[in-house]
Amino acid sequence: MAKAANLGYPRIGQKRELKTALESFWKGASSEQELLNAAKQLRQRHWETQKQAGIERIPSNDFSLYDHVLDTIAMVGAVPPRYQWNGGAIDLPTYFLMARGGQKNGQNVSAMEMTKWFDTNYHYIVPEFAPEQTFRLSSRKPIEEFLEAKQLGIHTRPVLVGPVSFLLSGKSQVKGVTPLSLLDCLLPVYAELLQELKNAGADCVQIDEPFLVLELSAEAQEAYRKAYTALHDAAPEMCILLTTYFGSLQENLPLALSLPVKALHLDLVRAPQQLEPAFAALPPAMSLSLGVVDGRNVWRSDFERALAQLEKAAHKIGKDRVLVAPSCSLMFTPMDVEAETALDADVRSWLAFARQKLDEIALLTRALNEGIAAIQNEYDANQRVIEDRRESFKIHNPAVKSRIAAISPDMLNRISPFPARKAAQQAQLHLPDLPTTTIGSFPQTPEIRQARLAWNKGKMSAKEYETFLRKEIADTVKFQEEIGLDVLVHGESERTDMVEYFGLQLNGFAFTQNGWVQSYGSRCVRPPIIYGDVSRPQPMTVKWSQYAQSLTTKPMKGMLTGPVTILEWSFVRDDQARAITCQQIGLALRDEVHDLEDAGIRVIQIDEPALREGLPLRRSEWAHYLEWAVNAFKLSAAGVKDTTQIHTHMCYAEFNDIIEAIAAMDADVISIESTRSQMELLGAFVTNHYPNDIGPGIYDIHSPRVPGQQEMEELLRKALKVFSPSQIWVNPDCGLKTRRWEEVRPALDAMVKAAHTLRQEVKK
Repeated sequence: MAKAANLGYPRIGQKRELKTALESFWKGASSEQELLNAAKQLRQRHWETQKQAGIERIPSNDFSLYDHVLDTIAMVGAVPPRYQWNGGAIDLPTYFLMARGGQKNGQNVSAMEMTKWFDTNYHYIVPEFAPEQTFRLSSRKPIEEFLEAKQLGIHTRPVLVGPVSFLLSGKSQVKGVTPLSLLDCLLPVYAELLQELKNAGADCVQIDEPFLVLELSAEAQEAYRKAYTALHDAAPEMCILLTTYFGSLQENLPLALSLPVKALHLDLVRAPQQLEPAFAALPPAMSLSLGVVDGRNVWRSDFERALAQLEKAAHKIGKDRVLVAPSCSLMFTPMDVEAETALDADVRSWLAFARQKLDEIALLTRALNEGIAAIQNEYDANQRVIEDRRESFKIHNPAVKSRIAAISPDMLNRISPFPARKAAQQAQLHLPDLPTTTIGSFPQTPEIRQARLAWNKGKMSAKEYETFLRKEIADTVKFQEEIGLDVLVHGESERTDMVEYFGLQLNGFAFTQNGWVQSYGSRCVRPPIIYGDVSRPQPMTVKWSQYAQSLTTKPMKGMLTGPVTILEWSFVRDDQARAITCQQIGLALRDEVHDLEDAGIRVIQIDEPALREGLPLRRSEWAHYLEWAVNAFKLSAAGVKDTTQIHTHMCYAEFNDIIEAIAAMDADVISIESTRSQMELLGAFVTNHYPNDIGPGIYDIHSPRVPGQQEMEELLRKALKVFSPSQIWVNPDCGLKTRRWEEVRPALDAMVKAAHTLRQEVKK
């Protein structure tokens, strides 16, 4: 019989219990044991939820206190030397130092680099491989959590990041040495771990190798052969499920099917076309785990479509060789749609979160084993919902469709080329060399959050809330003037999430109360749900930007989130091309940009941190995506006068991959994250002779560290080696909303002083 399986479950808890426990521990308000107890309670609850739903293959070690790649770094002892690890078991202080950096007990160390996990909005910690790198089993977390579940009477399948994907996700600190050259040193740790898991009673392990869906070098292909031969030889009795996701194996399918593993997982949501080729080359003893339930989006599964795939597989290879599964871990979806009592009833009926996806997997498995009649009522209800959504008037807006059809090429281009615009803007703004600014948000203090909550609950009137926000904005503007920033922001105290804020004011969006998804560590977001055609009924930001500008004679930036980022950081409708949805958002933002300009805002920032993460995983598909993504940004930005300065912001991305597209966006100024990489990312802009202005971040805001003036000056000197003073802006890596004022005040003061020092240097 086919088995119902899961690949991973959300970690944070229905009420973000993990976030609460982590932040309490980091503040010193709770003990290490209290944190570990909270984590244990979450794991137990999630295992029991899966068991009760009818999942037969339940994962363990999918839980993490921060990040699963960081867990693997700890597991194999790949701790960078700056953390002064003693070589024993990895303790929590060392673990969190790697994730967040720190300035305690005489330590002053930076965090490890962080970047996006494939094309998701989840951030992982990038492994750093030092000269003479060695590995050892330094964390027994996979074994401990398997035994923890076992004590509850739940037999789990431990999840590991595969050795090849782990190396490929990291960076070597030695020039000319590739991470894959470390495979021979790494494999004994995995072999030892498999043996210990076997001794603990595990009979199967899930090894995630998502890099198999990318184009692979000959070295990487050989690494896979070597790795899985070694792991099979180390524990021949162990069932290994080799898990791929986020795309199609394509030319790597024969490689994956040739490896000595017992089962292979295929993502049939992203790549249904790979099922037939898999049948043709599947070894007789290998099973298939079929990802027919979408682990990346929130829409209900179409049972008719999913069962057609499953029945085809059962006919070809037999039910006993089929595992019914989500396309990938469910960590990318919210926990439970049943908690969303405030959602529009129709929209809510179209949705399935992680908890409901477990039910879908169990029902599909039962239908495959026993026939549709066994779930006839559930099947019929599913098909009614699918049809209702397809035909709903709430999805379709003829006026929006007409406006999309009327887009012309001239709407995508500024009036004049950049040099002419820069001269016009400088004549109006009168900025010095190395002008200073921030990325937009300032700390979201407990007072701000409490006031927002009180207003939402009706305990504070709209007038009282507006008075409160005006004071917050006035204080933020005053602070920026006092330290001498050149281009100011209003601080965004009225905003929650940078996407949610806009989606709440756009037609075609729905919002949850508890639909939290982990972005990194304790950072959680509630992605909007784009269910229908998008339009802007009225201005969204003009009121607050205009008020902030009235408080100062310095330029005030209008702050917008770009169309690609709103798209990528939302759960997007799957019934039309993403490019069309992005155009709709671009038109809505174009209206907002015009209104800001008419209101006297001379600098407008349209953030696009998600441009890189939206890239298809295969390079052959990049050109099409970049064309429509860049055009959506230009559609939002290009309708302004030459004197209006357009900024954009990007962070945590490999800019080498998209530098030509970034230049094609034709923003007057781009600010980028570059601190954690020590300005390494600037190389892409130099090689490709980036023509416009650039603000490489010199303050890592994702760490509680407060950098000093000298440290910032050194980063600026690195930037000045590759760009002229007239091109460089001085700013943090990202927005400051997650930081505390006690950190922000000294850091920004040091940043402004560093800029003043470097201005004097470049004049000499």
